[in-house]
Amino acid sequence: MQFELEEDHRMLRDLVQRFVREEVIPLEQAMLARDAAGQGAYLTAEEKARLDKVSKEMGLWSLDAPEEVGGMGLPHVALVAVNEALGSSAATYTLPPDSPNLRMLMKTANERQKEAYLAPYARGETVSAIGISEPGAGADPAGMKTHAVRDGNDWVINGRKIWITRAAEADFTILMAITDKAKGAKGGMSAFLVDKGTPGFNVLRRIPMLGGEFTYEVVLEDCRVPGWKLLGKEGDGFGPMQVRLGTRRMEMAAWCIGAAQRALDMMRDYAPQRKTFGAKLSERQAVQWWVADAAMKIHAARLMAYDCAWKIDQGKDVRTEISMIKVYATEMATEVLDHAMQTFGAMGMTKEMPLHLMAGRIRNMRIYDGPSEVHRMVIARNLMDTRP
Repeated sequence: MQFELEEDHRMLRDLVQRFVREEVIPLEQAMLARDAAGQGAYLTAEEKARLDKVSKEMGLWSLDAPEEVGGMGLPHVALVAVNEALGSSAATYTLPPDSPNLRMLMKTANERQKEAYLAPYARGETVSAIGISEPGAGADPAGMKTHAVRDGNDWVINGRKIWITRAAEADFTILMAITDKAKGAKGGMSAFLVDKGTPGFNVLRRIPMLGGEFTYEVVLEDCRVPGWKLLGKEGDGFGPMQVRLGTRRMEMAAWCIGAAQRALDMMRDYAPQRKTFGAKLSERQAVQWWVADAAMKIHAARLMAYDCAWKIDQGKDVRTEISMIKVYATEMATEVLDHAMQTFGAMGMTKEMPLHLMAGRIRNMRIYDGPSEVHRMVIARNLMDTRP
């Protein structure tokens, strides 16, 4: 078993780490100042444009996009280190294109859809969103009520979606809807490509989340979608959706590892400098154990992430591993960041440091794409075959 990245993947890891260190992290202070002033924790259009320009010049776009549409076709293993580096900054930035929706398009798009959607998305020319969750039906797709019915050559969609990232900004949204009520989520769920500005696709409100993030609620009222924009086969949306969700869960795990490593590094730098009651924090057993536990758990999470990514690249069934790493990494990072904030004392509670933003975003991740409790249920079910 090989525990080292291939040389070209190590070079990519080092390049992304340099990009984050030199271009992304320096933007944190201005972003934190905006957040402290009540304006929100976001990158300005100018800041994002610069990051886009620099990252593209460095060859960091389209990393896992198919080679036939201009991408590098990198495996999941290579992306673990990339996303770990990106997760180490409180300034959230995604290298175009966003992998989860890309992977779903790669699995389902026909030739016409590849040309109209996949190719420009893979080149980073468009932004996408996905609408899955609904009020009252978040982690349980069986509760989905949004439905699509045929009308001639078109589909007409009605329903409501919530917790959609980038719904207002996206050029297109992958929208999940029930097309066969009798079959429900498994066998009766389909995916549709809905363009920005489509009549009946109404962004109802922007919802502020922890960590300076936002999601959206969308209402679909007789939203008419041309028949050729059915993504994949009718009734076969559940499987490709799981590909998308699995990719995002792997990303989250890597982001958590990066954030936890950043917090650990901050503790290591600060503890030897700060004295309380005549002794350095680094000499206090509580702080020593926080540092030791963080190092052990980060190492374990990193190994879990690479193991899971390697298995995905080998085409193995990783449903259990995906749930394991989603739970472990998010809860591990929550603990490490909390201990880092405790180590810094009152300064750790301020909005002058990046810790609170990273902690808030990771707290979101314990709910996003399936809460920890559901993933624990999945793990137990897979191990003990407790399905009804």
